Order: sequence, then structure tokens, then C-alpha cells
Amino acid sequence: MPPTPAPVEVSHVLAILACDDVARAKAFYVGAFGWRATVELPVYVELDVPTGLRVGLYQRAGFARNTGEPVASRPPNGTTAAELYLRVADVATAFARLVEVGGRPLSPPAARPWGDEAAYVADPDGNVVAVARPPDD
Repeated sequence: MPPTPAPVEVSHVLAILACDDVARAKAFYVGAFGWRATVELPVYVELDVPTGLRVGLYQRAGFARNTGEPVASRPPNGTTAAELYLRVADVATAFARLVEVGGRPLSPPAARPWGDEAAYVADPDGNVVAVARPPDD
């Protein structure tokens, strides 16, 4: 068995989602969670989540330029393979707010096999947003 490599030290977490319309995506996440934009460019917006995480919203063409690979289009049906799993105090309220600001309901609040109460929506670009609460909260 090969030796376990030394851990790589990480000091910042940034989740970046590809989107068709950066302004629309920003309005969705700010409307749902009240996050503050820390970077605002025509093709990219970065939102500050109070936990220290940041969420980037990147226009698909710019996203593709960075990787050198084409980015999948927003699916006409279904979702992308990206998911933000967010812990919240009140799943039902967070789910209702996500739907109110334009999220497409995927699965209402329910107890999940792993123990969390969770609900799922698709953002306007088909990315999955889960809001969840562990059973002991």
C-alpha cells in the first residue's frame, strides 16, 4: 500500500457555478440568502457567505475560457451536475424563499436517509441548491 501523502493545506473555499446570465443568477442568490457581492464584473460575481465560503457565478463562456474545455449548456430538462448543500436553521422557510425568487422546486422538505431534513431546488441555470438541517439542530 502506498504511503499516505501529506495533506494539502487549503485556506479558502470558493464554489463557482456556471450560468447563462450573471445578473439573473446574482439576483437569485442575493434574493434567497441576502449574500453580499464582493466581486462584480460583467462576466463574474462573487458572493460572500457568512461562514467564510464564497460562491462565484461565472458566465459560461468565461468559465470555458479558463478551463480550455466547453461547458455544458443549461439542460432543457433536469439539472446540472453541480450542487450547493447549505445548512440552514429553517428548511421550510429557506425552501419557500428559494422558490419565491425563481427556484424550480425539485424535492420539498423531508427527512433524508442520512439524517438531515433537506429540500432541493434548481436555480435559474439548473444548478441544484439544497437547504438542510441536521437532526440535532
